[in-house]
Amino acid sequence: MALASFVTLKAQWTDDPVNNNHIVNCSDDAGEIYTSTVVSTGDTYVQWNAFGSNGWSPTLQRLTFDGTPQWGEEGIHIGGHEFSSWSEGVAMTATTDGCVVSCFAIYDGYTYAVKIDPDGNFVWGEQGLQLFGGLGFSRAEVTAANDGGIWALGFDYEKLYLQYVSADGTMGPTTTISADSGYKCMYGQLSLSIYNDVLLTYEKVGSGYYTDKEIYVIGVTPEGGIISPTQLLMSSQTFQSTYIHHAVPDGMGGGYAYIWHPGIGEAFNTYVFHFDELGLSTISDLNGISVHSTDPTNYYGNAYATVDPVSHDLIVAYEQTDAATQTQSRIYVNRITSTGERVWDEGILLADYQGYAYSDIIVDAFEDGSGFTVIYTKASSNPYFTTVEAMGLDMDGNQLWTKTLNSTAYRRTVCRRSAGFHDGQNIVTWVNCVDGGMYGQNIGPDGTMGPIEPVIPEPECLAPENLEGEYVFDFEAQLFGVQISWTAPETQPLHYNLYRYNDINKDLLVIEVPGDATSYLDESGTGIYKYQLTAVYENCESDFALTPAGEDYIYIEVTGIEEDADSVIVSLLNVYNMKGQRMKVADMNELQTGIYIMQGLTQEGQVVTKKIVINR
Repeated sequence: MALASFVTLKAQWTDDPVNNNHIVNCSDDAGEIYTSTVVSTGDTYVQWNAFGSNGWSPTLQRLTFDGTPQWGEEGIHIGGHEFSSWSEGVAMTATTDGCVVSCFAIYDGYTYAVKIDPDGNFVWGEQGLQLFGGLGFSRAEVTAANDGGIWALGFDYEKLYLQYVSADGTMGPTTTISADSGYKCMYGQLSLSIYNDVLLTYEKVGSGYYTDKEIYVIGVTPEGGIISPTQLLMSSQTFQSTYIHHAVPDGMGGGYAYIWHPGIGEAFNTYVFHFDELGLSTISDLNGISVHSTDPTNYYGNAYATVDPVSHDLIVAYEQTDAATQTQSRIYVNRITSTGERVWDEGILLADYQGYAYSDIIVDAFEDGSGFTVIYTKASSNPYFTTVEAMGLDMDGNQLWTKTLNSTAYRRTVCRRSAGFHDGQNIVTWVNCVDGGMYGQNIGPDGTMGPIEPVIPEPECLAPENLEGEYVFDFEAQLFGVQISWTAPETQPLHYNLYRYNDINKDLLVIEVPGDATSYLDESGTGIYKYQLTAVYENCESDFALTPAGEDYIYIEVTGIEEDADSVIVSLLNVYNMKGQRMKVADMNELQTGIYIMQGLTQEGQVVTKKIVINR
């Protein structure tokens, strides 16, 4: 214990590229390294796989913001299962309640999720939870939900299996994704959407090594409901089955997908697609948008992407190699909008050919959207020995700084993704394949290495959006009123202030609405009313919410006419409880006893809203 404490106290971020932070002892063959940072605390979890007594199995370490390891010299090994001698596909994510979840398939073909809290306790038991009802046996994927839970994905080379698990381990239903006869559904990627829903992008694959591939997207709720029907994202292309796509959330509830293949004109390139919060493609060309003009003499691949948190454009870095010998190596970056515009034309050259190859390209946007970093490894005279380099750029693509994160060239395995910027720093980790140690380095948006004071951003006073309202009649209570709805800001407020002005007597009423609501039924009675809405945070109150037309108010006339009272709803659109929370139900039979607001379409296509009472 004394030795472990000594090592822990000495291991912190350094500004010396020769002596980086030693994170943990592992082995020289360790790989499949993942990092993920807890947004609320700045702690970072690191996971890697290595051979042990139970096969090629995962181990984890927790780092505090200053880089101090917390789980000893060896980390916490997941030893409750037997693993294969090769990778079945693992995944890891930090959760919003400060824990970490490791998701993996094991030797007997089952998929599990193990949750560990900051103190090293196994929250769901040492063996964790068996997922998908025993289905799926390969390539697990996992992403954090917004409530401490996770979304997990597995597949069996025929079908995909998707499941939500809450923070306490309660498992939702398994959603199975399958294809027509002769095709397989494989290689899914998860992007968290709004309302804790998830968007799954996946590939429909034919048989054979070279095969037809299509990419689809489908949205699923934690209860297993389908947000919208499956949508085609990439039209059929023929290429090697092992080239698989990646996906990244766009910060608006949708996401980007990108894939490298030679299907168009038999020229290798990386193609980008975008989908909104309903999984609908926003790029009209189902072939996607290439990151670089297609050129049969060069390949444009090994891409890694992030999203600008302000414009929500995709920032994608990629490697150019010559098609003839694949020996020349350059790094470019480009910017792609959600409608498919390639902003930087032929890309911006970041690292020119110097006789050696580049690899392990990672790109991350600054938290405030003012720029991004590109981290990569650069080979030396020994092509297996690399250094770790970093470059900072602004959002116009202008270089801000360059840094060498590790200047000692040796054979290494780099993490598959960095931690991303949180509280003013980003973290990249790697295994030194010579001494078997795990090392890491932090970097700030200004290029600072070593100790960094956490940059706690001032809370943004974000306003709600899409303010709308309509007259409603409560037939049962014989009350007239107004149903107000809006889109919540990215940061949940303490509460909303709904300002109601009576145009007749000019009275002002301020109604406090809970911060997790997105609608409110105002039983106003008859009259002409003006409504405005703000979000209230701990230190500020936002501007007024804007309507879709750009105005900061709505006028509603409540006439007392019962013309819609008996309209029959034939198609259900939305159901809200009295807190204004959207209920995810397919029909009214799924509702428990209570009072609800029901919005739907009549046979004539008219949208009507009614207050209903369910008494089971």
